[in-house]
Amino acid sequence: MVCCDVKMSPLYAAAALSLFAPLFALAVPPIRTQPEQVHLSYPGIPAAMVVTWTTFDKAESTVEFGLLGGRLFDMTATGNATLFVDSGLEKRTMYIHRVTLTSLKPGTTYMYHCGSDLGWSDVFTFSALNESTAFSPRLALYGDLGNENPQSLARLQKETQLGMYDAILHIGDFAYDMHEDNARIGDEFMRQIQSIAAYVPYMTCPGNHESTYNFSNYRSRFSMPGQTESLWYSWNVGPAHIISLSTEVYFYLEFGLELLFRQYEWLKKDLEEANRPEKRAEHPWIITMGHRPMYCSDDDQDDCTTFDSYVRRGRNDTKPLAPGLEDLFYTHGVDVELWAHEHTYERLWPVYGDKVYNGSTEQPYVNPKAPVHIITGSAGCRERTDHFNPNPKEWSAFRSTDYGYTRMNVVNSTHLYLEQVSDDQHGKVIDSIWVVKEKHGISAWI
Repeated sequence: MVCCDVKMSPLYAAAALSLFAPLFALAVPPIRTQPEQVHLSYPGIPAAMVVTWTTFDKAESTVEFGLLGGRLFDMTATGNATLFVDSGLEKRTMYIHRVTLTSLKPGTTYMYHCGSDLGWSDVFTFSALNESTAFSPRLALYGDLGNENPQSLARLQKETQLGMYDAILHIGDFAYDMHEDNARIGDEFMRQIQSIAAYVPYMTCPGNHESTYNFSNYRSRFSMPGQTESLWYSWNVGPAHIISLSTEVYFYLEFGLELLFRQYEWLKKDLEEANRPEKRAEHPWIITMGHRPMYCSDDDQDDCTTFDSYVRRGRNDTKPLAPGLEDLFYTHGVDVELWAHEHTYERLWPVYGDKVYNGSTEQPYVNPKAPVHIITGSAGCRERTDHFNPNPKEWSAFRSTDYGYTRMNVVNSTHLYLEQVSDDQHGKVIDSIWVVKEKHGISAWI
């Protein structure tokens, strides 16, 4: 029997390879004009969505989209691209494309892709946000997610694509760190979260790991509402008014003390507007998200572990003195405050001024007399999880060092549900509470 030791003539080999040439060609996309790092955000404008993506050469910014089940790509929207030059040694350049889709039908699912004739992205879907104040939004919350040891990412990807969430809140610290390796780490992280962020609005706030080069990677890559380069903003969803802020203005004074005061004045005006009777009736829940918490019981000796947090109490070493945020949030009736930074999960009893103000002994979160704080910074990163102080203060209600993330459902004007998912325990819900409020605003504390 003759074995397979057959010598192929050069002419025959060339002919054989030519049969597979189209396959080889298809496997090599036009990389530098090929869209990548696709992600969505809600611009704060009803019936709208922003699509953001990256190319490494200049190309047009186009989104083709259509109703799911309808004619594919029968609508087109165009936008613009901004040149981003990373401040690392290589001065790498990339183009950040932004296109705003408008006149969307609330609650309707669309299919879309983005790019140009020089390259198109994969096809994704999203549902336009329901604009009704009776809508009950479902959100996933977490901070401190890196592209090394991103333990919760796979579960979040699956749940997002199953349609479990209407939006994601990433509460600071991305990639670890976006600027590293001349911003290639940032590119890789944005590619990793595409399987989440290309399907639902991915709403963000800055953390300390974004500080290099004056937060330039963060400010350039994300597209949040308002005109503050995504540093602080607010938006409405269902019965909630959500405020995103930068805690980092209290720590990186080299980038300008004026930022701290600009944000404070903006927060004051936003909270005053949100508390107008007609506004508070529409969106009774006021929820804040910021990276570094006012309270925590980790043992890492960070700002909040000293119990005199800059974010909570302000700074007395600046001229003029820098005001903290606890009194501002309390006097404007903020209901729930979401934090990260500590690589743990911690739920607090209702707290103000370092004291517990439960609604009652039996039902602490029913008509609480102070804001409810949640710390959710254990999504997974190269710094692993933190350790807890063995002797927490009385405001600490539940603590876990499991990797995981938080789910929030703003059910209606009086009921809000929070639960913590442990990725270490295969998606088990390890903590949950209902926050029930018959009244909102400063009168709720009385």
